[in-house]
Amino acid sequence: MTERKTGIYLCSGCGIGESVDVALLEGVAKKEFKLDSRTHACLCGDEGVAMIRADIEAGVNQVAIAACSARVMTDRFGFEPIQVLRADLREKVTWSHAPNHEDTQALAEDAVRMVLTQAGKVKAPEPYVEGEWSSRILVMGGGVTGLEAALQSAALGHEVLLLEKSDRLGGRALDASKRLPYRPPYAQPEVNDIAGLVARVGAESKISARLGCTVTQTSGMPGRFMVNLSDGSVETVGAIVVATGWRPYDASKLGHLGYGASPDVVTGVELEAMLKAGKVARKSNGAPVKSVAFVQCAGSRDPDHLPYCSSVCCASSLKQALELIEAEPDTNAYVVYQEMRTPGVMEELYRTAQSAGVIFMKGKVKTVGADLTVTVADELIGEDVPLAGLDMVVLATGMVPNSTNPDQPAPETGAEQLAGDVDPEAPFPVAGYCGDAPPAHAKREQAVPEGGSLLNLQYRQGPHLPVLHDGFADSHYICFPYETRRTGIYTAGPVRRPMDWAEAAEDASGAVLKAVQAVRSASAGAALHPRVGDLSYPKINLNQCTKCKRCTVECPFGAIDEDEQTYPIVNSTRCRRCGTCMGACPVRTISFDNYSVDMLSSMIKSVKIPDEFSGKPRILIMACENDAIPALDMAGIKRNQWSAHVRVVPVRCLGSVSLLCISDALSVGYDGVMMMGCKPGDDYQCHFVKGSAMAAERLSKVGETLKSMMLEPERVTQAEASIADADRLPKVIDAFVEQITAIGFNPFKGF
Repeated sequence: MTERKTGIYLCSGCGIGESVDVALLEGVAKKEFKLDSRTHACLCGDEGVAMIRADIEAGVNQVAIAACSARVMTDRFGFEPIQVLRADLREKVTWSHAPNHEDTQALAEDAVRMVLTQAGKVKAPEPYVEGEWSSRILVMGGGVTGLEAALQSAALGHEVLLLEKSDRLGGRALDASKRLPYRPPYAQPEVNDIAGLVARVGAESKISARLGCTVTQTSGMPGRFMVNLSDGSVETVGAIVVATGWRPYDASKLGHLGYGASPDVVTGVELEAMLKAGKVARKSNGAPVKSVAFVQCAGSRDPDHLPYCSSVCCASSLKQALELIEAEPDTNAYVVYQEMRTPGVMEELYRTAQSAGVIFMKGKVKTVGADLTVTVADELIGEDVPLAGLDMVVLATGMVPNSTNPDQPAPETGAEQLAGDVDPEAPFPVAGYCGDAPPAHAKREQAVPEGGSLLNLQYRQGPHLPVLHDGFADSHYICFPYETRRTGIYTAGPVRRPMDWAEAAEDASGAVLKAVQAVRSASAGAALHPRVGDLSYPKINLNQCTKCKRCTVECPFGAIDEDEQTYPIVNSTRCRRCGTCMGACPVRTISFDNYSVDMLSSMIKSVKIPDEFSGKPRILIMACENDAIPALDMAGIKRNQWSAHVRVVPVRCLGSVSLLCISDALSVGYDGVMMMGCKPGDDYQCHFVKGSAMAAERLSKVGETLKSMMLEPERVTQAEASIADADRLPKVIDAFVEQITAIGFNPFKGF
C-alpha cells in the first residue's frame, strides 16, 4: 500500500486571516499532526492552485484544504485522482462568528483538527468495475413516451430493447384523431403524426422492438440487469426506462353521471375513437350528434374516485369540441367545468374554442338522466341549470398510471405495494444468480402480490417499483425527477404524472439522459444522484457480521441482498452511497473507503473539550450534506450568527449515523448532540428517501443508552432543516445551546 502523504493547505483570504490567527492553525497541524502546512491569501486563485499541483507532483497523495465550504470551488480544488478533504473556515467559522474572539479561534482550530483526523481515517476509494457491463437500454412501453425514449437512446449511441405488450407500436396515440397543439401558434388541433414516429423507430437499426412481450422477472443491478421476458428469453441491459403510460379511469364507477344508463353517455376516449373513424353518431340509434355536453373532472378531483387533476382533460375536450364543430358547424358544444385548466401556450386553444362558439358553463354536474338531461349546479348564477335536448354526453375521465400491470387487479394503496420494506423475515432471491434456479431458501413463499408487477424485481424490498400517492411511479425525490427508488430504473411519461404527447416526449428525453448516465457510471464504478461520481461503495466485514439483516431491510434502494448463508451481499451499482446500512449496523462492520463510523467518531473525539470550569459547553451537530450543510452555508453567506460552542460534522445522511457515534460524543464530554437533517415523513424530502425517518426511529431508542450513562434524554435531539432555512437554523442552534446550558455540563467531562 502506498504511504499516505497528506498536504494541508490554509487560506487566509475572504476575511479568514482578519478573523482568526492562521499561524495558530498552522501550529495545530505541526504540533498535533506533525504536518507542515502551507498558507495562501487566495488559495483558489491560479497561484494557489498551482502551489497544490506542484506538491502533488512532488509526492503529495492526499490534500486537506481549510478554506471555504466544500460545496464551492469544487472545480478549482478538484485534483483527481488525488483525494481532497475540506474544512470550512469561511461560511461556518469566520463569516458566522465574532472576529478575533477566542471562541471563534477555538472553532477554527477544531475545524483543522477534524479534517486532519479525517485524513488519517480514509483513503481514496477504489471503484468496483469488475466484469462486463452492458450499455443497452431497456424501454418498456411502445407509446409516444417509449418511442421517443428509444429514439433518444439510439441517438446517443446505445442499443435499445423496446418492449410493447400489445401487437402494435404507437400506444393510445394510434386511436387518436388529432393531437393537441405543440407548435406555434398553438391555436388549433394538429395532425396525428404517430405513424411517422413509429416508422422512425422501425428504421433505426439500434432499436430492437418486441411486440406482445412483457417482463416476467428482473434481477441484477445497473449495468447488469438480467431481464426475463415473457417470450422465454433472458436479456442483459444496463438501465431501464419505464414508459408504460396510462389508462382511462373506469367509467363504470360513474353511474351518477349516467355512464351505463344510456349508450349515448361516452368517455372522451370513446369519442376520440369515433373521431378517428370519421363518424360521430349516437350509439343508441346511429343519428348524427348535433348537441353535445362535455363533463369535465368526471371522477377526478374527487376523494371517492381520483383525488388529483389529470391536467390535460380540459384541453382534450376543447380539441374534441373543435373537431366536432369543424365537421359540422351547427353543432352545439357545451363544456361544463369546475376550473378550466389550459396552462401555458394551451391558453391559445382555449381562445380558439371561445371564438368557435363553444359554450362554457362553470359548475358541477349533479346528475345525468337517462334522457341525457344534464343538471348543472351553475356557480355563476347560483342555481341548478338543466341542459336538455342533448344527443351525447362526454365524460372527461382522468388518467390512471400503468404503474402496475393493468391486466391484473392493482393494490388498493401504495402502502400495500411497499409492505416488503418492513418485513425482515420475508424470503427473497439471492443476488448474483441470473437465469439459474435460486437456492431453496431464496424462493418466494408467496406469489407476486396482486397488482401485476411491471418488473417483478428480485429485490429484498419486493417486486414492485415504489409509487407515490395515487399510484404514480416516482422516487419520492423532490430534486430528482425520473428517479425511482430502484437505481438505474427511471420512469417517464404519464406513468410518472399526467401529461400530453409533447410533454411526454420531453419527459422521455430526461429519463433517457438519466439511463445513459446510469450505464456509463456503472461501468466506471461511480455513484448516481445525489452523490454523483462517488467511487466508494459499502464494504462489509463478514467475520464480524451477526446476520441481523438490518442493513438489508433498511437500505432505501434495495442495494443489499443476502447469500446462501444469509450474509449480506452488496449490489454495488444499486447503491446510492447514503450510508444508511452503515448507520444500521450494530457492530460497525460496514464502511466505505472514504466514510466510516470510525472516521466520524474519530473526528468527533478530535475536538478539544473545555472542562466544566470554563463555562463553555460543547455541542455536536451531525448535519446532512444535502440540506443542513447548504442551509448553514447560506446562513454564513448572509452573515447570520450562531453559538461558537457548536461543532458541525457533515454526514452523508442522518440515516448513516450510528448511535455509537452519539454515545462516543457523550462519553468524551460533549454536552449535547443534535442531528440536523431533512424532514422525515410521507413527502420524503430526504434525498435518500428515508434516512431522516430511520434516524428519528433510532433516536427514539437512544433513551436507554442515555439512561445507562446517567444522562438526561434532552441532551440529544433531532432538528429538521431545509435548504431554505438559513435564517431559522441559527435560532434553532442557539435555542438548543441555551437548553443544554440550563441542563448543565456533561458529568463525563475530564474522564
